[in-house]
Amino acid sequence: MPIGVPKVPFRSPGEEDATWVDIYNRLYRERLLFLGQEVDSEISNQLIGLMIYLSIEDDTKDLYLFINSPGGWVIPGVSLYDTMQFVQPDVQTICMGSAASMGSFILVGGEITKRLAFPHARVMIHQPAGSFSEVATGEFILEVGELLKLRETLTRVYAQRTGKPLWVVSEDMERDVFMSATEAQAYGIVDLVAAE
Repeated sequence: MPIGVPKVPFRSPGEEDATWVDIYNRLYRERLLFLGQEVDSEISNQLIGLMIYLSIEDDTKDLYLFINSPGGWVIPGVSLYDTMQFVQPDVQTICMGSAASMGSFILVGGEITKRLAFPHARVMIHQPAGSFSEVATGEFILEVGELLKLRETLTRVYAQRTGKPLWVVSEDMERDVFMSATEAQAYGIVDLVAAE
């Protein structure tokens, strides 16, 4: 028997009776956002829309982005990162479970001093990948060039936001680098590790 998305009661200001809404809509009202899947255009656009809406509603209260993501597509991830930098409220990022690949890029994009990892969280960085299986030679060269530009952008952002030298980040992104929460803190991806 499928359960679906749990529903919780919610009373709108000025209303006498509560209505049942799905739990995520209720949590959004508290400015709690969730990235709990692969980063793609759909989830990226949903989170961007929520961030902009909540920023317009009240630009003084922080937003909280909980991340448990295996990574995903680069362009939707970068657009989410850019929105986090654009909106007026600080975006606090919280890694629960894992933030791998583009998930770690979004994690590092939280407001500096307000990036947190749960004690058993895992973080992984690496270079962006492309799929070149059935690409013509000319397209292949263009795609490789674009991939190199994206890699340079991601490397520069990681270096700026972690305080690591560009060459260190560039070297580390050559392979998959897995980190515990405390290692991610030492690297500068998060600022705090939640107490156990």
